[in-house]
Amino acid sequence: MVKKSSGSVSEGDHQRNNMDRGRSNTAFEQEEDDGRLSSSTPVRNPPKARQRQQVRDPSSANNEFNNAAFEQDDDQQSITPPPPYPSEPITADGQVSPMAMEDAKTTERETWGSPLEFLLSCIAMSVGLGNVWRFPYTAYKNGGGAFLIPYIIVLLFIGKPLYFLEMAMGQFSSYGSVKVWEIVPILKGVGYGQALATWFVVTYYCVLIAITLFYFFSSFQTILPWTVCDLSWLSADNCYNSSADTNLTTFNISGLKSSSDIYFREEVMKKMDSIDDGIGLPDWKLSLCLLLAWIIICAILMKGVASSGKVAYFTALFPYVVLVTLLVRGVTLEGASDGILYFIRPDWPKLLDASTWYAAVTQCFFSLSVGFGPIVMFSSYNPFRHNIYRDAVIISLMDTFTSFLAGITIFSILGNLAHESGKNVTDVVSAGTGLAFVSYPDAIAKFQYVPQFFAVMFFLMLLTLGIGSAVSLTGCVVTIICDDFPHWKRWLVVTGICLIGFISGLVYVTPGGLIVLDIVDYFGGGFIIFLMATIETIGICWIYGLNRFVRDIEFMLGIKLSAYWKITWAYIIPAVLVFIFCYAMGTYTPLKDGDYVYPAAATGAGWFLAAIAVLQVPLWAAIVIYRQENCSNLFERIMSSIKQTDHWGPKNPAHRLEWKKFQMEKPHHHTSYSARLWVPKIPSRMTYDVSTCNNNPLPAKDASHQRTKVTSAPHSRSTFENEIAD
Repeated sequence: MVKKSSGSVSEGDHQRNNMDRGRSNTAFEQEEDDGRLSSSTPVRNPPKARQRQQVRDPSSANNEFNNAAFEQDDDQQSITPPPPYPSEPITADGQVSPMAMEDAKTTERETWGSPLEFLLSCIAMSVGLGNVWRFPYTAYKNGGGAFLIPYIIVLLFIGKPLYFLEMAMGQFSSYGSVKVWEIVPILKGVGYGQALATWFVVTYYCVLIAITLFYFFSSFQTILPWTVCDLSWLSADNCYNSSADTNLTTFNISGLKSSSDIYFREEVMKKMDSIDDGIGLPDWKLSLCLLLAWIIICAILMKGVASSGKVAYFTALFPYVVLVTLLVRGVTLEGASDGILYFIRPDWPKLLDASTWYAAVTQCFFSLSVGFGPIVMFSSYNPFRHNIYRDAVIISLMDTFTSFLAGITIFSILGNLAHESGKNVTDVVSAGTGLAFVSYPDAIAKFQYVPQFFAVMFFLMLLTLGIGSAVSLTGCVVTIICDDFPHWKRWLVVTGICLIGFISGLVYVTPGGLIVLDIVDYFGGGFIIFLMATIETIGICWIYGLNRFVRDIEFMLGIKLSAYWKITWAYIIPAVLVFIFCYAMGTYTPLKDGDYVYPAAATGAGWFLAAIAVLQVPLWAAIVIYRQENCSNLFERIMSSIKQTDHWGPKNPAHRLEWKKFQMEKPHHHTSYSARLWVPKIPSRMTYDVSTCNNNPLPAKDASHQRTKVTSAPHSRSTFENEIAD
């Protein structure tokens, strides 16, 4: 600890320090070139640094930066909380102080072991169970091959831009999905709303992993238990075997159910047809599987990205090995071509149906996990200069490729199932859990050779897909808590979250659990994400300012974004998501399973979950406005709460210093609200040929020597691209 007498400076030196803060940091640049300074490590404010809170000289505000976005009123400076970086990061000669750099080294935020770990973790998060059982059925139901057109359009103009936006937010600030709203404090509730939606999803997502574990262990038996009818089943009289030695084309099976269907409903889930009298008690076998699922997730998250990054090598790559193996096997089966044609055959009139576009948006959000928060969380552990621009493109393309690959694989095997059963493909296709745990096991049961091997491989693939996504969703909640309470032990937070998740998941392993799952899926993780993503883009583009955010990305990555990103962020995404949200509300019908309409009490509970998440936005907005100090009226409190705090920006002191100097190149982006926004405009610089004026063109050979360029009035841009980029 440096004593105050040796660590402080005289009053004259203090004034010179304030005047020199805007100068170039040549000493720091030299150290960076020599490799003696790691400038890519974001840091947190250490406890000792937070204790060094000092009252700033009011006159230093004008000397430091003439920038209203980073200045505060004189009457507020005496109570300004300490910034997230050391209070004296700059020495008298404009360099980063040794004390600040020492704090940066001792309190740095953990980062991924390598860029590949981050990329694979994002792939494992985005490529999940939805790609295997949700995309194939959604595509088949909404136009087959024609569905790929709206899906790719949605991916290009909503999915990929939103993915990159959330990546940039997390990496620039090194914060999770709640603390990142230091950029617009009044919208802090968006982060909490996303966290609640994430938690609702992860509670039932782990139950799907538990069911997968149940099938995985059952696949090691000599005879697959779902291939033959069990006399102890209640529906044994209406059951027919799904095994390969059963020739279903020789007798009438109308009115009967396959053994795989009855096994899932009566043996695994013990499903009841109605929850009017309650949902029943949890099944002990599924409860143990659920406990094992949460133990696996807890073990992966225990050491943060240091452990989850290593696991991503397996969870991201192994599913492709299984998918390719099953694809090779599937296309060689009889009837496979019929199933593939059912999947890719286009139904063009579906493109004019609004429900098809709604399905494309929901599938894109569910598949990429945009709007939930894990993307912000993952990127917050990146080095500051990591190339997320490239990663966003790779991940979005890999997600689409995986969905299409899974669709062909699934429908090739379902085509064989239809051929063996003497049915149409339409009759053997199920949605959601039915596709994964009824139709596909039924198809595997008809394999002539080692069906146990393919069953183990398939359910192991589902397990790795589910674990990869569940780890990211749970890690998002853990990061939010650790950011808010940095002194809490991470392993205690992880253990507590997993324990609560296990207890919450017991409701889904009851006989009425599947009905509860449908309700939570629709209300807890469905349309509310569209609302949160809409507010997210509006906050970034129209409150903080799109031009400012684009400049932040330019400083971080060293690239200038094209008009494509600006148009999608500022206009297309908010407009489309508002329409989708209104469409979902306008076309809502009570949920039902077959002919059974879910009771009003259960539906009301679903609306209550949605209300809890949505109300986080106005609730935290009111709290943030109330906490604003030194404001004489409500309007001043609101205006103060929409300005970014001192905590927004790069965490590393060296990066923060360079960022502030970079901002001064265009100070009008901070002093003028209109300059923060971006509106497409026609370039004002016109270029034409003097030889064509007054309808008197020169001869070609003379024009080559006499042609000169005449421009309009001087302008700050010299090319069309620079004008659009700015």
